[in-house]
Amino acid sequence: MSIIRERRKINKALRKSKIIFLMAHKNLDLDALGSSIGMLKFLEKRRKKVYFIIDDRNHEQGVEKVLRELEGCLQIIRSENIDEYLHQKANKNLLIVLDTNKQELVQSEKILKKIENKLVIDHHDLGKTTIKNATMIIDNKISSTCEMITNLIEYYDIEIDSYYATILLAGITLDTNNYTLNTTAETFYTSYYLTSLGASARKVQYLLKQDINEYAERQKLLTSIETINGKIAITKASPYTQYRREDLAKVADTLLFFNNIEASFVIGHINKDTIGISARSLGAYDIAKILSKLGGGGDAYGGAAAFQNTTISNVEKELKTLIKEEGE
Repeated sequence: MSIIRERRKINKALRKSKIIFLMAHKNLDLDALGSSIGMLKFLEKRRKKVYFIIDDRNHEQGVEKVLRELEGCLQIIRSENIDEYLHQKANKNLLIVLDTNKQELVQSEKILKKIENKLVIDHHDLGKTTIKNATMIIDNKISSTCEMITNLIEYYDIEIDSYYATILLAGITLDTNNYTLNTTAETFYTSYYLTSLGASARKVQYLLKQDINEYAERQKLLTSIETINGKIAITKASPYTQYRREDLAKVADTLLFFNNIEASFVIGHINKDTIGISARSLGAYDIAKILSKLGGGGDAYGGAAAFQNTTISNVEKELKTLIKEEGE
């Protein structure tokens, strides 16, 4: 529980702050949103004014459900409007970044320059593009940022509504792929603790429900699987199809359920000019080490990378070369 050992960093950052802005990564998922909401509940006990910075125009289904159900309960602003909410004294503002430590992945890079005081809480490995001049609380041995924030809530004995406990549980369930990846005894204990607060496993499954058409589209990615040494699975999308980042991630998760597969890489267009890789590992292969050489990042169990103005074939070739080098 490194976040508990480093709680003084949090207390120091909060001491002088009057207005706090919470910002996670682009393409919010339930771990990013759940940990942000959990942090809100923690900050409310400190009587802080808190705003969520969300620039995403579209959301994956679980996030959309939560935002719709909490409409009016969260102070959500766009980064372009932040000047209206900043305290006139710069040192009274604090930016807390959750579930990422990479500057290019946050909702708005401009905000990183706008607010001087920054605190990063994340479970991914540090990298070349890690946010500069920030207080860092990083625990790459833990399942999710939701688990980190739940540890904080338990330590300070903060009462939260069962609905908020459910969102935190959903974030843990998502990032562990239903407790099959990066899961420890502490993860199960944290999940038990959330259920003791009233978190609903049935509601978690509702939040994680998938659209049947999107599911069918993702299945197409399973028709061109290639394996390396029988342990690494690679699949690529048609150059004429675009997928969301989370779609590639879900397929990467699925590939780990096949016999003998210990790592997976999924390649596809995430917009017209950008090709993405999503990768997962059971732990035998260090995903972050491979993807960092491609300009991406993550941790030992998962990560992603993006490429501009190239082809899927070129990305695949470069990836295979790196995997071969790592194997040697």
